[in-house]
Amino acid sequence: MFYRENGQFKTSYRADQQILPISQDRFAMALILLLAFVVVPLLASDYYFRAILIPFVIMALAALGVNILVGYCGQISLGSGAFMAVGAYGAYNFFVRIPGLPLIPALILGGLCATVFGILFGLPSLRVKGLYLAVATLAAQFFADWMFLRIKWFTLDAPSGSVSVSSLQVFGLPIDSAVSKYLFCLSVLAVLALLAKNLVRSAIGREWMAIRDMDVAAAVIGIRPMYAKLTAFAVSSFIVGVAGALWAFVYLSSWEPAAFSVEVSFRLLFMVIIGGLGSILGAFFGAAFIVVLPIFLNQFLPLVLGLVGIEISTAGIAHAELMIFGALIVWFLIVEPHGLAKLWATGKQKLRLWPFPH
Repeated sequence: MFYRENGQFKTSYRADQQILPISQDRFAMALILLLAFVVVPLLASDYYFRAILIPFVIMALAALGVNILVGYCGQISLGSGAFMAVGAYGAYNFFVRIPGLPLIPALILGGLCATVFGILFGLPSLRVKGLYLAVATLAAQFFADWMFLRIKWFTLDAPSGSVSVSSLQVFGLPIDSAVSKYLFCLSVLAVLALLAKNLVRSAIGREWMAIRDMDVAAAVIGIRPMYAKLTAFAVSSFIVGVAGALWAFVYLSSWEPAAFSVEVSFRLLFMVIIGGLGSILGAFFGAAFIVVLPIFLNQFLPLVLGLVGIEISTAGIAHAELMIFGALIVWFLIVEPHGLAKLWATGKQKLRLWPFPH
């Protein structure tokens, strides 16, 4: 009844091709942005910023980049942690070696480093696909771990590969409090999410989806598989590299190569699978699920078990989190392989018809 487009007439092609063609969606998006940029900074505590909101925003950005490659182009990648590491260490080297370099150009340069690295390890996608491509991208993960641990030039001769940054500023404003870090990461996420949404709706986005559906048929109708696959690797690696730089600079401040291990790559892939392949919104759903669920279980699992007289240790909670997390991933793969974004789209479609079942 309230989610209808009756009377909302389109009088131009531009109006018909809007990202949010229904006025209710535009109002809801404006309300979400208002809550995220104004209400949350006023109400949330430092704990929520540092433990939940900042990791969620950065991981949503990284999942967005992975979704472009895996969800829209259909190229399975297990090297997302390596691309994050290259973006982090690339931005660090530019930030430290060039005196007075602002933070935003350092993040962009780190993303460009990840782009080159992603294209290099995306070349096998021109010959192999599926499981073989996943193994090829997994090689990027092990190579990045070795490179940043053994080649001391990347870490300014730090013996353990551990580096740190401090005194971050953007346009002369310090980025030191939890609120300022959250707002900065959220602004980067909003800009890149808008660019990604427009990109997947463009001609190159349609080429990615054609390659995903059937690369042979796409080549027959004139789409160049090499161009489509490498551009997907480039765009995905850039976004993931910027997310890695934000994770290192803003969230960690001090990090080592283990911060971008293969576990991070699997976690990002799980975000995309649970959130929804081929959906910008799915990256946000998946990141919220992966980041919030462990904290929720850690807080409420002892309370629930305490009601029935069962005590659980900290180690038991950690094991229970892994078991529940794995069971939910299997459940999503079986029941709803298109993820939470598909459930959201189905609910919106039903609201457009409610209360009329037809």
